[in-house]
Amino acid sequence: MKRSLRVVILSGLSGSGKSTAMHELEDLGFFCVDNLPITLLPKFVEILSLSRAEINKVALVIDIREREFLPDFPVIYQALKEEGLASELVFLECEDQVLSRRFAQTRRRHPLAEGTDLLTGVSREREELRAIRGLADKIWDTTYYSLPQFRREVREYFIEKGAGESFLVNLLSFGYKAGIPFNADVVLDVRFLPNPFFVDELRSLNGLDPRVQDYIFSQPEGADFVRSTRDFLNFLLPCYQKEGRPVGTIAFGCTGGQHRSVAVADRIGHYLREEGYRVNVSHRDAG
Repeated sequence: MKRSLRVVILSGLSGSGKSTAMHELEDLGFFCVDNLPITLLPKFVEILSLSRAEINKVALVIDIREREFLPDFPVIYQALKEEGLASELVFLECEDQVLSRRFAQTRRRHPLAEGTDLLTGVSREREELRAIRGLADKIWDTTYYSLPQFRREVREYFIEKGAGESFLVNLLSFGYKAGIPFNADVVLDVRFLPNPFFVDELRSLNGLDPRVQDYIFSQPEGADFVRSTRDFLNFLLPCYQKEGRPVGTIAFGCTGGQHRSVAVADRIGHYLREEGYRVNVSHRDAG
């Protein structure tokens, strides 16, 4: 059965930030393809629309590397729009002097500068992409952006348009006996909290059980730690988002990973969901 498909096409000048934009879209859940031959675009869209794969948003980079086929793009793209494809063409550009500096810093060769100087290559590229630029739904001048600023702008633009997922908070409980998780951004040690393991009727349970949670959080250390952790995350997570990170992973560790770390991760997860965050909670060592 044919499904709706959202397609974002990135084009523009070499060095203007297309690769950076594509990587951000990939982090937002887009299926990304770099340098797809233009003549294959209609067939590619048709295959994805009919595929059983759960792909409903795609980002494609089409630029001067497809030089021989660029004249075909306006006709192909217009035909797809007329068929009702949910599509957007984003064109990236930048001032010549800044492009020159970027190529000098990366030591990359401009695709049209062979046999001539860089600025002449940039000028030729502008001219050859003029028709595509005229079709763009958004023209993005990246001259005055730092890399972190541009990444943040890309994420905010597409999230606001409903084309990407928002920041994800990944909460993980673990036991120190099995080692610290390698992918954690922050590790919080909760082994100082009262340990249900030494309470006979709680030993066989885990931190998701209300009786275990009541035992931990009814005591001053448990309540104070949750309150302090909320304050800490209220500061930290917006900083992660501002930096443009797609995921922040916070790990809570106790001795065995069965009681205290599980209870804390679960309690913090409930709080962050109420604050509007997308949250994933997992318990590595809870049995």
